[in-house]
Amino acid sequence: MTIDLKGRIALVTGASRGIGYFTAIELAKAGAHVIACARTVGGLEELDDVIKAAGGSATLVPFDLSDMEAIDRLGASIYERWGKLDILVANAGILGVIAPVAHVEAKTFDRVMTTNVTSMWRLIRSLEPLLVKSDAGRAILLSSGVATNPRAFWGAYAMSKAAVETMGRIWAEEMAHTPLKINMVNPGATRTAMRAQAMPGEDPETLPHPSEVAAKILPLASPETTDSGRLFVVRENRFVDYRLPE
Repeated sequence: MTIDLKGRIALVTGASRGIGYFTAIELAKAGAHVIACARTVGGLEELDDVIKAAGGSATLVPFDLSDMEAIDRLGASIYERWGKLDILVANAGILGVIAPVAHVEAKTFDRVMTTNVTSMWRLIRSLEPLLVKSDAGRAILLSSGVATNPRAFWGAYAMSKAAVETMGRIWAEEMAHTPLKINMVNPGATRTAMRAQAMPGEDPETLPHPSEVAAKILPLASPETTDSGRLFVVRENRFVDYRLPE
């Protein structure tokens, strides 16, 4: 299926590497203008080169998601330049540490929650007015399998992703009367730097490349997507419902 995103504005966080990087490329190839956000300037510049070589366009926004005022400024800047936002891919996140819950340092726990949860709320707060101005706003929030299937030692990260999924479900309920569709994504184990940090002994060649994951995420950004408030499982290439059968 060909996805046509010509004339659409897409914002991707964590766009300098991994899933965010390749999702930004997929969006640009489909015709969207990509607002690429990340901390790493070099990675953003490399992304810009790839997007331009593919005939696309991007605006680079280097900043740290822990800077809440920067998120607010970002929303204001998008409004001033484009007056709307069509697609949000909230991909950025950090792992923290793999350790027993009681052994995680307070500063590490706080940093994970700030980056993965508080910044997500701030993005929603800043960008919702822009997304509802689109005729087919789409928000894609990256989660993890440990959000719904907790594993020992993944405490802070798992808790943060569970919070993201709950936030996304609430937001989708609140936006049910608008054209805005909001879905969460479980990408599964992927060949990324975060996965290598969590599982250093794992052979990365046994895992899907982030470009494969990005290709499956792309249709969620399409105006044709009608699902909302659901979890998209990349490994199964389908939506699953949160609600248990009655």
